[in-house]
Amino acid sequence: MAPRVTGLLETCLYVADLGIARQFYETVLGLGVMMGDYRFLAFDLGPGSVLLLFIAGDTTEPVELPGGIIPPHDGRGPTHIAFAVPAGSLADWRSRLADNDIAIESEVSWPNGGQSLYLRDPDRHLVELATPGVWPNY
Repeated sequence: MAPRVTGLLETCLYVADLGIARQFYETVLGLGVMMGDYRFLAFDLGPGSVLLLFIAGDTTEPVELPGGIIPPHDGRGPTHIAFAVPAGSLADWRSRLADNDIAIESEVSWPNGGQSLYLRDPDRHLVELATPGVWPNY
């Protein structure tokens, strides 16, 4: 039997311009940067959860740190990420997105009562804002 996985600690998106991406994730979504440098940003998503943004193509070589080596990684094309948002917050999100000229691409009402708003970030990644009831465990 495999040891237990207890959650998703971090996920990555690959972006063309960290400055433009930072403005979107800070200004539109209200996420706080925990750390970063010329090649990445780490955003706080709440207890034990991190969103990493990397410059696309700049992570294809190992990175040597004092404590070890981070193996290469990369991704291509628009991907999908869903952020958990409180039930009843979608009206506020609609207003915030409109105030920032961000189009809502789609809205879905799920069978278990959850709702999702779908939008695009500056790199065309599909960003979902999802309320509880989207999945049996959320």
